[in-house]
Amino acid sequence: MTSVSAQLFSVLISLLSALPVVEAAARDAAALLLGVVLSITRIWGTCMKRNGEV
Repeated sequence: MTSVSAQLFSVLISLLSALPVVEAAARDAAALLLGVVLSITRIWGTCMKRNGEV
């Protein structure tokens, strides 16, 4: 089973590799999506740490 961090890293690399070839609006959408994913991951990690699960 692949860890969540490894999956997020692969998504990040995929988005960054595709950014130079897409239009500005699509880059903005990709950046927004990446920001949302990273924010959710940070909140989830903080909650896990507070519960002593990490």
